[in-house]
Amino acid sequence: MSTQEAFIDNGVNVGALLGAREALTTAPEAAQFRWRATSEWAGGTHTRSVVDKFFGLGQDQQHRQAFLYDTDHPEIFASEDKGSTPVEFVLVGLAGCLTAGIAAVAQNRGIQLRSVSATLEADMDLQGILGIDSDVRNGFSSVKVDYRIDAEASREEIAAIVAQSQKRSAVFDIISNPTDVHVTVSKR
Repeated sequence: MSTQEAFIDNGVNVGALLGAREALTTAPEAAQFRWRATSEWAGGTHTRSVVDKFFGLGQDQQHRQAFLYDTDHPEIFASEDKGSTPVEFVLVGLAGCLTAGIAAVAQNRGIQLRSVSATLEADMDLQGILGIDSDVRNGFSSVKVDYRIDAEASREEIAAIVAQSQKRSAVFDIISNPTDVHVTVSKR
């Protein structure tokens, strides 16, 4: 009787991730990263942003290519709708971070994913943003993430993968915990 081990490929190099974790454990100063984005006003409520460079592993780094993002507001706000709203980008970031985590955790646990999709919804009362009611928060009042995952795993194993992804997600942490934000103005 022979035992055949299943080959699991969710497209995540877990060996490299675990190697990075081990290396950064012995050199914690290299784990200090600074993410960057630059933006330029394009007119009206339209902004064009670029993500290209960041700092990590003790030095400046650069993506293989620059990533361009347009944000705007929909026509119902008397805008030109030339891009997603900034708050929708927050949802995109959360979806991307959690889903990447699901793939990595599943790969590490030897679970083959067949499909992963999510719908994210966030509730917001615009009375705060518009200055109608200063007691209304400007941000989301709640966020709902609904995953549909098909994997060679039990419901309990899938739930554990999603829970681990939440536990390790940077964007989940950013959204669910306060972050110090400092805004400065420099004259051109």
